[in-house]
Amino acid sequence: MKPFGLKQTKAKIKRINALLEREYGIPKRRPTADLLEVLIQTILSQNTNDQNRDQAYRRLKNHFPRWEEMLNGDRRAIVEALRPGGLARQKAKRIVDILRWLKKRQGKVSLAFLKRMDSEEVKETLSSLKGVGPKTVACLLLFGLGREAFPIDTHILRVGKCLGFIPDGIDAKGAHSWMVPLVPKGKALPLHLNLIKHGRSVCKAKKPQCADCVLKDECLYFKVVARPSVAA
Repeated sequence: MKPFGLKQTKAKIKRINALLEREYGIPKRRPTADLLEVLIQTILSQNTNDQNRDQAYRRLKNHFPRWEEMLNGDRRAIVEALRPGGLARQKAKRIVDILRWLKKRQGKVSLAFLKRMDSEEVKETLSSLKGVGPKTVACLLLFGLGREAFPIDTHILRVGKCLGFIPDGIDAKGAHSWMVPLVPKGKALPLHLNLIKHGRSVCKAKKPQCADCVLKDECLYFKVVARPSVAA
């Protein structure tokens, strides 16, 4: 589906955000969490759902109440704790490697130093780490530092392509750069959370509920695919 021009796309996203806020409300920003907690939870969320991520995180904290304990902890115990979230060996290695990097860089296991950096410095600092991609950095900026950033997950990528504000040929990594000039100022958090909610409840991957969708008048998929098939 052919994308709109920049000005048209910005206006379209602004309308979509207003419709989503009317449907789901405006999420309140929670007090910023511990930065390392946000980073680790985001790594654990890769290739799994929230329920499995949360279970893996709880098991990890039960075994290792303090992050420093993982530095010399039994790797098998870490892997076993993370097993419910999938890719346990890979995630265990990435988390421990990050903790070791922090210990070597800062002398302690903490990401508090990121608060003194601007967003571009944060991206440059973290992007060199294995397992820390654009989504992970954006989550840390948005949920950990309270900055304007827009993480792209599978729901947002799919819904964005259906609606037409993300081009078909762009992957999740490219979509992060694509969305930077498009997200309305001050609306990154509600747009992110409400698009995910909409993707889970209405604009589902296998069976989208187009007839009940508050965004159907803005949706290219509905205009090109869904509505013509119903009419036929």
